[in-house]
Amino acid sequence: MTNTKKGDFIEIRYKGYANGELFDSNIEEEVKKIYKDAKGEKTIAIIGQGTIVSGLDKDLEGKEIGKDYSVEFGPKEGFGERRKELIRTIPLKMFLEKKVNPQAGMSFNIDGQLVKIIAVSGARVIADFNNPLASKKLKYEYKIIRKVEDEKEKVEAVLKNLFRIAPEFEIREKVIVKGPKGFDMFVKAFNERFKELIGKELEFKEIESKKKEEKTSQ
Repeated sequence: MTNTKKGDFIEIRYKGYANGELFDSNIEEEVKKIYKDAKGEKTIAIIGQGTIVSGLDKDLEGKEIGKDYSVEFGPKEGFGERRKELIRTIPLKMFLEKKVNPQAGMSFNIDGQLVKIIAVSGARVIADFNNPLASKKLKYEYKIIRKVEDEKEKVEAVLKNLFRIAPEFEIREKVIVKGPKGFDMFVKAFNERFKELIGKELEFKEIESKKKEEKTSQ
């Protein structure tokens, strides 16, 4: 059987443990143990390209399809060490302006980053911007389900990795990404990385929003 190699697109099923406790999985019955309403999602990784956590990424090369594996690694190849400078003081009024009453132990998503409230003292809020998994030893149990060969599936996986969503697209000599006005700046920003992974350039095509279309037709 041919083993996996760097650059391969693969579908992987996994369970991730931090200090022995399950914190992540894309297997539905497992992820429901963490989040009751969660669903298992297909995960496609590109070996050696940093599309998943480093310690797991490094372990995927040279593996057999369909075989069970496990790997353990420390913070350096995981989510890094905790850093004191990421514990910051934020004025309480910033939360109150957004009608949020912060309490110790609460977690918020601020600009796509998970932030935990450590303490509220007078008009100040002490917040921890460290990744919740920083400084933790990680273990992954995983199985490579298959190699992904279909170009459309590869393109969708890379776009989802870069944009965090899979925008509408079509494949020609270039990959044409469709989106609203202003989305072109993201397409330009990710073009080189996309070309490196797929071998084709990105091109942007503006599409009008439904609201705008409805207004024009009235």
